[in-house]
Amino acid sequence: MVKIGIVGIGGIGTVHYNNYLHIDGCKVIAAVCHSEQSKEKARVLNLTPYNDIASMVKNEDIDVIDICTPTYLHKEHVIESLNHGKHVIVEKPIALHKKDAEEMFDLADEKNLFLFVAQVVRFAKESEILYEAVKSGKYGKPLDGYFERITGRPQWVKDGWLFDKDKSGVLPFDLHVHDLDLIISLFGKPKSFTFTNCGRAGIDYKEQYRFNYVFENMNVTAEAAWFNANYPFRARWRVYFEKGLIENDGGKVVLYRPDEEPFYYQPEEEVSVSTGINLPATGMFYRELSHFVSCIEKGIPSDRVSRDQIITGVDIMEKIVNRS
Repeated sequence: MVKIGIVGIGGIGTVHYNNYLHIDGCKVIAAVCHSEQSKEKARVLNLTPYNDIASMVKNEDIDVIDICTPTYLHKEHVIESLNHGKHVIVEKPIALHKKDAEEMFDLADEKNLFLFVAQVVRFAKESEILYEAVKSGKYGKPLDGYFERITGRPQWVKDGWLFDKDKSGVLPFDLHVHDLDLIISLFGKPKSFTFTNCGRAGIDYKEQYRFNYVFENMNVTAEAAWFNANYPFRARWRVYFEKGLIENDGGKVVLYRPDEEPFYYQPEEEVSVSTGINLPATGMFYRELSHFVSCIEKGIPSDRVSRDQIITGVDIMEKIVNRS
């Protein structure tokens, strides 16, 4: 039995907890909480609440610490957890600086521990369809791609940290991180990239970005936005191959081939878990966390999310933020 302690039992921490309930061979037994409200929430979930990681590991027999705190706290919590000899799962993005990400991975290697970064969109059914199409080559080589993730200004954040560049990395690290990670995992490290952005005067971050990533014989563009508008969340992508085009719009995936009728994928979720946040029930968190738990049980590194891919993404996003 893999025993888990969660650090941060807010929105995403609760999503992780709810998904662990469906995974055989693991159990969440405790949580580090940073307010009386979150401690009470932990008790309702039948978790023992603690004020800090040190107290939790002193009093509980824990194998894995799952870190679901704001981005600017990730390094502190990852380093402490590894120094306590625990495997770590940390929410995206792992860090805002390449050197910090490298330091965390180096420490995990030094201590012979696993450090997994929860880039959940890789585990979405629609992403898995695209992976299979790219890796199999059944539609020829990919020639062009477009990835979009746009929404209105987030309202869920309580203390404004999300809009502080030094704490969240703002749009590139909080929203575009999903698509950039998917792009890197599909096509590798881009040879070069450019971007444009815009935003209202008087605010400290840019509200909309367009990105262009150049690969060998391929180009990928992307858009990310927190619009100052009551605009719904929208995520979609389109990849053009030599022998067809695959398009995803909000989880609806269609294959368009020459001289054939469109093919509508109907992927079935083996487990679909309610998120309790601004996302519908999904199986992607279940597949992601099941994969990490399985790796820990078997004592093997992830073949789905690699150190090099994560560091490549952080490096690119850090350069984008620094130039914005």
